[in-house]
Amino acid sequence: MALAEGAEGGFAGVYPVLKLLEERGEVRRGYFVAGLGAAQFAHEGAAERLRTERESVSAEPQVRTLAAVDTAQPYGAALAWPESSGNPTRTVGAHVVLIDGIPAAYLDRGQRSLITFDTVEGGAAAARIELWVPALAQLVEDGRVSRVELTTIEGEPSASHRLAPTFKAAGFQTGYRGLTLR
Repeated sequence: MALAEGAEGGFAGVYPVLKLLEERGEVRRGYFVAGLGAAQFAHEGAAERLRTERESVSAEPQVRTLAAVDTAQPYGAALAWPESSGNPTRTVGAHVVLIDGIPAAYLDRGQRSLITFDTVEGGAAAARIELWVPALAQLVEDGRVSRVELTTIEGEPSASHRLAPTFKAAGFQTGYRGLTLR
């Protein structure tokens, strides 16, 4: 995150501070995120919560829709975006749907273009569409966005895309611009 936030000197610049916080007992060092280096730090409460989550893994997948710039969403900053048909970025107004922490779909900041990621654990994102399309619809229901007006899905017109029936089942309507939910 030091690189993503543009901290002067990168991680090497903040490491002495983190080490001091560790010595004072305010943070812990450990392996919290798989695939990242050994120099990871977390507050005690965060480390315990991660441990609890790992131990209480349920059979039900956890689906979350986060802002693309949310610090809890590491893709595009600490982790590379998975392969997709588009070019996802950490942009204000964009959203990412995560299934068990792995990106399934990316909605651009104008809520007009959607891309999916085929690396969702347990199958391609399209195969798990019944999980993430309702999460996109929840953005409107919760008032986080006023409307989603999809003109394209994976670069194709949304109304004729193979995933359109699932969007319609989630409440999206076909309009002259594409699939819309208000």
